[in-house]
Amino acid sequence: MNPLRLLSRPAWAEQVPTWADAKPGIIRAALARAQARPSGGWFVVAASREVTRGTTYGRVVGGREVVLWRDDAGTLHAGPGACPHLGAALCDTPVHEGRVVCRWHGLALGPEGRPGWRTFPAHDDGVLAWVRLEAADEVVTDAPILGPRPDPGRSLPAVATVVGRCEPEDVLANRLDPWHGAWFHPYSFANLRVVSAPPMECTEAEDRFLVEVTFTLGRRLGVPVKAAFTCPDPRTITMEIVDGEGTGSVVETHATPLRPGLDGLPRTAVIEAVVAHSDRPGFEHSRKVAAALRPMIAVAAKRLWRDDLDYAERRYALRTT
Repeated sequence: MNPLRLLSRPAWAEQVPTWADAKPGIIRAALARAQARPSGGWFVVAASREVTRGTTYGRVVGGREVVLWRDDAGTLHAGPGACPHLGAALCDTPVHEGRVVCRWHGLALGPEGRPGWRTFPAHDDGVLAWVRLEAADEVVTDAPILGPRPDPGRSLPAVATVVGRCEPEDVLANRLDPWHGAWFHPYSFANLRVVSAPPMECTEAEDRFLVEVTFTLGRRLGVPVKAAFTCPDPRTITMEIVDGEGTGSVVETHATPLRPGLDGLPRTAVIEAVVAHSDRPGFEHSRKVAAALRPMIAVAAKRLWRDDLDYAERRYALRTT
């Protein structure tokens, strides 16, 4: 069955307004429940593919410099981003025989660490690279707390990253407002209807937004689906297609705090993983040209976040001033 449908939608200004349904209290309550969930101490740092053998990958996470690298077997490791000798930056540093080699004086640092340089737990889930940075009184877990994902052997992942002047909660608040989709992103969404939203007080099973929406393909065609939005941890929101073309596909939006910019405002990396899945026989052909498709998927994700960061940054400005 062909999943494409001819678009039938009103002009932008003639859509049914959604402001009355997008109750601030519902969004605030959903955000508060998400922020109360445990994270296990885990933060997304980058796409798995960005951490390659032979060199390191560096990022500031929650104000702490972190460096990731792979040993000769491809296993992911993480450690502080400053050399314990004289503080040299370890990002973009050579990796030799599984050890980070400081450019300044050649100090080799391995997964076992050394005095003054204690390594961090790292996790590679095949799509994203994570690091565990423990905070006081926080219960840690052996691995990140993931939401639903399709079979990795039958899916196509792509990851895009953008950085905004806001905090992680502003990123989540944006995605916990599905009512803005067709108004704010008419180039991507049409005929959006929030089928159900979680009540102010709800059980874990009820804590999701269920949305009917058509993903647009040009001006005339679209693909209608039903999607569920949930938060598996305090810095992640997952959209899963639960009915329609691509059922089982997910879009994971991870908000990783960085450090303030030169303007003193906070910075948050929005690391979005699109994990596409389909039971159609032709989808296997898509997987074979994944290297060509990933950049296109990332461009589409970044276009959405160009607008959504306006939303998140505006929210941060309003609540802090």
